[in-house]
Amino acid sequence: MKTTELRKKDVAGLQTEVKELQKAHFGLRMQKATQQLTNTATLRSARRDIARAKTILAETIVKQGAK
Repeated sequence: MKTTELRKKDVAGLQTEVKELQKAHFGLRMQKATQQLTNTATLRSARRDIARAKTILAETIVKQGAK
């Protein structure tokens, strides 16, 4: 997911996005554990998507607190 799409969301939307990304990452980890995951690079991109969403969530919370 791109940062421009994430920045358009509000705090609640970002929190749900983080939860969805974490569920997807968990599913990928389980696939890797059962040797069903063929493209292991998706794990890395999923982790980075989670970090990106959490960073923008923190920025949004701080920005709203400053107003």
